[in-house]
Amino acid sequence: MKRRTERLYWPALLGLVGTFAFAATTPASPSPNENWPQWRGPLQNGVAPEANPPTTWSETNNVKWKVKIPGSGLATPIIWDNLVFIQTAIATGKKAEAKPAEAGEQPPAVHPEAGGEAPKKGPGGGKGKGGFGGGPKPTEVYQFAVLCLDRQTGKTLWQKVAREEVPHEGYRQNEGSFASSSGLTDGKYLYAYFGSRGLYCYDLDGKPQWEQDLGKMRMAMGFGEGSSPALYHDTLIINRDNEDNSCIIALDKNTGKTLWKKPREEHTSWSTPLIIERDGKAQAVVTATGKIRSYDVASGEVLWECGGLTRNVIPCPVADASTVYCMSGFQGNALLAIRLGRTGDLTGSDAIAWTHNKSTPYVPSPLLYDDKLYFFANNNGILSCLNSKSGEPLLNAERLEDLPGVYASPLGAAGRVYLPGRNGVTVVLKQSDKLEPLATNRLDDKFDASPAAAGRDLFLRGREYLYCLAEK
Repeated sequence: MKRRTERLYWPALLGLVGTFAFAATTPASPSPNENWPQWRGPLQNGVAPEANPPTTWSETNNVKWKVKIPGSGLATPIIWDNLVFIQTAIATGKKAEAKPAEAGEQPPAVHPEAGGEAPKKGPGGGKGKGGFGGGPKPTEVYQFAVLCLDRQTGKTLWQKVAREEVPHEGYRQNEGSFASSSGLTDGKYLYAYFGSRGLYCYDLDGKPQWEQDLGKMRMAMGFGEGSSPALYHDTLIINRDNEDNSCIIALDKNTGKTLWKKPREEHTSWSTPLIIERDGKAQAVVTATGKIRSYDVASGEVLWECGGLTRNVIPCPVADASTVYCMSGFQGNALLAIRLGRTGDLTGSDAIAWTHNKSTPYVPSPLLYDDKLYFFANNNGILSCLNSKSGEPLLNAERLEDLPGVYASPLGAAGRVYLPGRNGVTVVLKQSDKLEPLATNRLDDKFDASPAAAGRDLFLRGREYLYCLAEK
């Protein structure tokens, strides 16, 4: 793991961590690898490199604490030292009358190449209750809130409402939420992103530092939002692919000031940027329907691009020292292993180390654990594992009978792979060249949010509760 830790950059915290004070924190200065500071973890690949969470649990075994989270959301818990941060959208019960359409206003267009059609089947193999489109236009006021919990007890230390308003559009019922984007922390500040409701910076005591309204997005079919921010040094990178003026934006993390903004010839996608440092230059790799693009973090210049993915891209890319792995799985299957160090248009070139066109994910992102690349088929509990160097299948679309539907992304820790399902079951496998189940764990809640791990703790966010699981 050492080589990957050096390459997949997380902000240098020397002289930064340990300068803040919070009553619940310990005096020691933790490192990012000891925590879960962002979406997909400290290495952005789904691995918790220094964690050793439990293998087995139930409602009556190895539950450190279980707390009901107000409202709803799919944001991954963010863990730093003794603090747990969670984002949620809380319905207030206050109704607001819909405003009449302004003269000349038209419904959002849906580009036929980007997201104009919903999946034919829901995650469990059938048509979802929300139908093929998004939910109705909201008429209720929501509070977009950030909670900080004590990691040892689950007690709420502080709760802040970033914004209170009626969302301008809905999301696909039983599939999304108004708080699907995950925040991140650098150990000094917390950055809470609510998409069309803005980006907010707090210190770890909950004191607001700055906020930035980036405008409203119009998502294809009203499916809802979901991309999360990424961080490199003092630069926050946010991808805003939607049906109206897609762009990628770089902000100064200390002030919220826009450093650069580049238009994107893309329509709706939900992928979070992957930050890579290569030859002394940081780049942000962003996947989408039209092309995969890599941007120079300093200037926003496109360094390279490559076509080849399917529509409605959601899974986030992962990378090792030499290769970035990009995939999608709606109306087709595509996985490209792209060699780093090239420039220009790489479509169809020898920069493509290998490809795979079977059983790739629609919603869940992949897990890159050492030289093993794990991913689900569509939104189903059908797991593949490839050798990341060669593309050779180690597990070739193996069905996990206890997981009929999956939205959460896999997690790797302590030589194990954790696979939470929508039905409340989490299957734990040995990290191996073959399918070696270690445990099948059942809880009362249902899990769509991706898990997080730090130290001896595993965090599972359900539709109602947040669980902290640890061996007693």
